[in-house]
Amino acid sequence: MKPSTEKRLFQYALTSKKYILIGLVCLIIAVGLELTGPFIAKRVIDNHIVGIQTNWTQVEEQHDTDTIRFNGMFLKRADRLTDQDQLVSQHTLLQSGKNFYLVNQEVPPNSSVQSANDDRITISYNNTTEQINGIKLNVSDLYTFFQPEISPIVLLLGLYLGLILIASIFQYFKTYLLQVSANKIIQRMRNDVFQRVEELPMNYFVKRPAGKIVARVTNDTEAIKELYVKVLETFVNGFVYMTGIFVALFLLNASLATICLIVIPILFVWMKLFKKYASKYNRVIRSTNSEINASINESIQGMPIIQAFRRTNETQGEFEQLNTRHYVYQKKMIVLSALTSFNLVNALRGVAFVAFIWFFGSNALSGGSLITAGVLYAFVDYLTRLFEPMTQIVNQLPQLEQARVAGARVFELLDEKGEKIEQLEMNRIKGDVLFDNVSFAYEKDDYILKNVNFHVKPGETVAFVGHTGSGKSSIMNLLFRFYDPQKGSIKIDGMETSTLTRQQVRHHIGIVLQDPFIFTGTVLSNITLNDPAITREKAIAALKAVGADQFIERLPNQYDEPVGENGSEFSTGQRQLLSFARALAFDPAILILDEATANIDTETEGLIQEAMKVLAKGRTMLVIAHRLSTIQHADEIIVLERGQIIEKGTHQELLQQRGNYYQMYKMQQGTSNKIPAV
Repeated sequence: MKPSTEKRLFQYALTSKKYILIGLVCLIIAVGLELTGPFIAKRVIDNHIVGIQTNWTQVEEQHDTDTIRFNGMFLKRADRLTDQDQLVSQHTLLQSGKNFYLVNQEVPPNSSVQSANDDRITISYNNTTEQINGIKLNVSDLYTFFQPEISPIVLLLGLYLGLILIASIFQYFKTYLLQVSANKIIQRMRNDVFQRVEELPMNYFVKRPAGKIVARVTNDTEAIKELYVKVLETFVNGFVYMTGIFVALFLLNASLATICLIVIPILFVWMKLFKKYASKYNRVIRSTNSEINASINESIQGMPIIQAFRRTNETQGEFEQLNTRHYVYQKKMIVLSALTSFNLVNALRGVAFVAFIWFFGSNALSGGSLITAGVLYAFVDYLTRLFEPMTQIVNQLPQLEQARVAGARVFELLDEKGEKIEQLEMNRIKGDVLFDNVSFAYEKDDYILKNVNFHVKPGETVAFVGHTGSGKSSIMNLLFRFYDPQKGSIKIDGMETSTLTRQQVRHHIGIVLQDPFIFTGTVLSNITLNDPAITREKAIAALKAVGADQFIERLPNQYDEPVGENGSEFSTGQRQLLSFARALAFDPAILILDEATANIDTETEGLIQEAMKVLAKGRTMLVIAHRLSTIQHADEIIVLERGQIIEKGTHQELLQQRGNYYQMYKMQQGTSNKIPAV
């Protein structure tokens, strides 16, 4: 049973676990430092700002900085008295609106000033009213009472600022480590995906458009990158932050913190519901996106045909159909996301604040304990902070689901059976090729080749001819081990190809295709394919040997001339000469020419014929021929029809037989031309 997509994504994350763990430690430290802020603020408010509204005691003399001098008296907060202080009388500092009053006696903490007239102040507490002596304080008087608080406020605010700065340093390292780890994971995943693409058999590519495969290597891995780069960090950061906030809330008030815990199951349930629908929508979106890529790729490659046959409207219609499907499901995702993001979090935030007000309000109305301004501030601060990571987590749910679907598509490709690329050394072969009773079918029981037998000795040139679909290219595909036969065996120098790795089989075999592929780069890089074993001198010698120097040396940069995509600046014949030079530079023991002269003009054919003679020296050549004039000097010509060998012999022998080969040759020469005497 294969592990789930989530588990496999997690396993990829473990490849960078060292840096991720260090990043998480930095995150926890940063969150811990940040969340001390409201506690510090609470202390500043309760102990040093609102804290002066308390009982003050007159003492005989000043012993420390906590004692102030006011109206000829030494006053000190009752909560800061020491054994050295000798008490004289009690006073209380009260606030009413914007005014402060110092009354000449101790009053209950829940007292409030009703009115003031000269030195008579009316206060109320516990449903009673009382007139007491006191004075109204001006700004400078009030500043005197604040003097002992200035130093600790500055120290606490300095501590707060210092913790924020230290937390920002840890946040930087956290972000750096997690981002670098995420990009490293994606680099590793893309390498794995591309490596698997190289290991896949040819029939995988036959059944799938190139655009769809490209989408998995690029678009899908990019979506997964967002998971590690942004989503993972957001979720981890959010959960650590929320955990820290709940710890702080429990330290402040366990009852209210317990009520706030209800947001966790609500968030979890919503994530499960979102996953259910978003996963379905995203599968369609990612699949349609691949089809769009495939459609664009096919349209660009086939644009000359599309325009020549006036199929632009039909092609546009097909594209619009795919684009419309993509739009419809994107709209469904938008609706789902819109219901999630700010709507969900705002609703939860509103419920939490209503619970907060109800809880403390009911306590006050019932005569329970009153909360201080500092506790109130800290709770509001923590509740506000609690919903910030929740908002970020909820907003990342669409990206999370995109990454999950993209991950499933990437792992589906990685699960395709391939063959490991192993660079095993193999001595140069002589070039002996034997097909022994070989039968082959691309699809089950639909045999393209039937009981094919032939033997090519080292150094011989053997040509294969036949009508389209006769099995010529299938023979070359089998020899190159792009496919393996269902019946019979293929041997090279007496070794069965099935006992060798595909790389060993191909190590000493070269190929020149009917439509040669030219890579982006330079003329020389197309010959060497950046193989260090092929020197510049060897590559230039190969180009000169096949006659390609005749047009290359007229180029501005000659052998270092830049080459565009598929060598579009060169003619078909020139590209073919480059592919011949490439084959010659690698010096294969066996060379396959797959209709290499089919698209060549008459003038270039002469160069190609000379190049073929150069290539034929010292190696076995298997030629799939369209033009029979190019294979007249072959050691043996094999004629195929519907997957079976019907004739064998040299050019002259086959003409004498007056069979299928004779008829093909006669058609190419033209009915008006006389067949030479044989």
